Amino acid sequence: MTYNMRNCPEVPLTSLLSFIVDNRGKTVPTAESGHVLIATNCIRNEYLYPIYEKVRYLSEETYQTWFRAHPEPGDIIFVNKGTPGRVCMVPDPVDFCIAQDMMAFRVDPTKVYNKYLLAILRSERIQKQIDNSQVGTLIPHFKKANLKTLMIPVPDMEIQHKIGDFYFLLSEKMEINRTINQMLERLAQETFRDQFVDFSVFDEPYKESPLGGEIPESLEMVQIGELHPILETGKRPKGGAVAEGIPSVGAENVKQLGEFNSANAKYIPFDFAKTLSKGKVCGYEVMIYKDGGKPGTFIPHFSMFGEGFPYDEFYINEHVFKLDFGDRGYNGFIYLYFHTDYVMNWLANNGGKAAIPGINQNDIRSIYVFDPSHPKVKSFCKWVQPIFKTILSNCAENMRMTELRDTILPRLVSGEIDVSGLRL
Repeated sequence: MTYNMRNCPEVPLTSLLSFIVDNRGKTVPTAESGHVLIATNCIRNEYLYPIYEKVRYLSEETYQTWFRAHPEPGDIIFVNKGTPGRVCMVPDPVDFCIAQDMMAFRVDPTKVYNKYLLAILRSERIQKQIDNSQVGTLIPHFKKANLKTLMIPVPDMEIQHKIGDFYFLLSEKMEINRTINQMLERLAQETFRDQFVDFSVFDEPYKESPLGGEIPESLEMVQIGELHPILETGKRPKGGAVAEGIPSVGAENVKQLGEFNSANAKYIPFDFAKTLSKGKVCGYEVMIYKDGGKPGTFIPHFSMFGEGFPYDEFYINEHVFKLDFGDRGYNGFIYLYFHTDYVMNWLANNGGKAAIPGINQNDIRSIYVFDPSHPKVKSFCKWVQPIFKTILSNCAENMRMTELRDTILPRLVSGEIDVSGLRL
């Protein structure tokens, strides 16, 4: 089932659509709760469906009366302002609505397969067309009238299904991995809070803690420095990162567990990496955002890498702390503990004092933690370690599938790969 792209007809995007959900215009009134309203930040090309990030809400009356139309399952959401060209599929059921700065495309199924259109809109070929049609400098936007200038290659429907299903199935598997990871991390966080914030597993008297509150009598708190962990940063050579070499991860990729933007990849020379005695990531260390942000404000962020995610071999730069207690389970315990109000407030207060917001090693070494030798701490560490391993393994698998998908897609679209060889 080979085909020559040069003989493949190209038609305007608008000719492939049966309807466009377009609620752009005046600002929609929001409410404290109700129907979810997503914004453009929720639409990312690395995700199959929209994500819920900084969402707002609408009343039932607004949902029923304000909008011209709502997206339906299988529609494709298209961002036209801020980050024009980002697209996502609308899930089934639809649990959100859209307003400003985006539209939803409903395909004519007799002309184009919606999963194929999703893949082709994300292809480098069409993304370049979108970039070339943007207007505005401070806030780029793509005019609705320019949709007809996007020329979409339309092969036979059988070929569309092969390409669309290949793209969708890989994307769906990655979506499943992300969902599993979210559930596992939520389970770990809730179990940690239940056991070591609410102390539900302790049936004993309480005593005053070094932090001023009360903790179970058998629990001891020590400062991190007393446990003598590895606490270090890395560095980059004079002149900064280079085009190729060993990956070097900076603070921009220390956001949260499982999050990494490979578009931000930086490298250090192989020879320079050989000279480094610090900053190499072995896996399962707690990564701590060290410095950056607006003056007077420091927002703590943490992450963890391992199992080949995001790389088999890499280093951190001087804007990231690596904290390692020599025990993967306790490292996971500390990652969860660092999200408690005490640690978040401690780091935020200390980090916000400097002219350039940031924390130092003493800020971290001074943090009080639960003694890792306590039986219940040890039991939790043993329980949680496989959870972190599964999360990191899923992240590594997603990176491999992303590379596979994004490498093969342009070759499928061009006809370079015989789609008859695809077995889905």
